[in-house]
Amino acid sequence: MSAKKADKKKAAANEGPQKKLIASNKRALHDYFIDQTWEAGIVLTGTEVKSLRDRGASLIDGYCYVDAGEVWMDNAHIAPYVKGTWTNHAARRKRKLLMHKQEIEKLASKSREKGFTIVPLEMYFLGSHAKVKISLARGKKEWDKRQTLREKQDLREAQRAMRHRELA
Repeated sequence: MSAKKADKKKAAANEGPQKKLIASNKRALHDYFIDQTWEAGIVLTGTEVKSLRDRGASLIDGYCYVDAGEVWMDNAHIAPYVKGTWTNHAARRKRKLLMHKQEIEKLASKSREKGFTIVPLEMYFLGSHAKVKISLARGKKEWDKRQTLREKQDLREAQRAMRHRELA
């Protein structure tokens, strides 16, 4: 092994576990104002993990709720494992999320307030553990969505103008 490869491996080992994105919920960023985010572990079966490694997941219709001191993610789609047999999982079953008790209590109290909901933003592997990034969010009105889109377009046009100015 060359010295450069050995140095790269040492640097990667010192950084800690790598984050490998499985699925993201871009629709949530369009439909909600994100107030606070948390990272939670997911309780999965064997075929679900194998399916996630093949990137067979979608968070578009997913939502989370707190029930009896536990956080649950419902309606998130994890595709059935292609090579699975009778042990395959249901695609849209509810899945338990693993968080600290204090975080769950804080999330539960905030989500009970009017206008707040809990939505999953990202699902990823952190090392060998499946994680989900959930957020406390407030719904946007139609005019909020249009205004956000307009701001993004204005920013994009300004960046484009600056890039053309630099080239000239």
